[in-house]
Amino acid sequence: MKRLLIVAHAPSPNTLRLRDAAERGARHPDIEAVEVVVKPPLEAGPDDVRTCDAILLGTTENLGYMSGALKDFFDRSYYPVLEEKQGLPCALYIRAGRDGTGTRRAVESIVTGLRWRWAQEPLTLRGEWRDDFVDQVEELGLYLAAGLDSGIL
Repeated sequence: MKRLLIVAHAPSPNTLRLRDAAERGARHPDIEAVEVVVKPPLEAGPDDVRTCDAILLGTTENLGYMSGALKDFFDRSYYPVLEEKQGLPCALYIRAGRDGTGTRRAVESIVTGLRWRWAQEPLTLRGEWRDDFVDQVEELGLYLAAGLDSGIL
């Protein structure tokens, strides 16, 4: 059984919808051999990363940067997992009220340092809320879980 860890900051009803969508996609009924673990960034840590086979990160854009909660997760997890989790497949979605570029750049920098590998291009959900954001994040969760299930990731 493979394990997909979803670490997503969800401070609002809409961002909670995104986190729920990621989980719903990852738990698609056709995916049989993937356990899905969902944690807010302040509750996730190095042990969660050590026991996963892929990670999906979700964050809001806060002042042109990732959420403080996701940054805290990285601060606590970076060095403890640096050597043993190189090559970990990962993906990211950003709920960006504006651009999301600074947020993406910051997360990409950390992921590069960890030597994780992108399973898919980061997804930036820009501008005013649109209901299709939910579908995009659900598809991202499905993609990662299906990749694990099939042995592609």
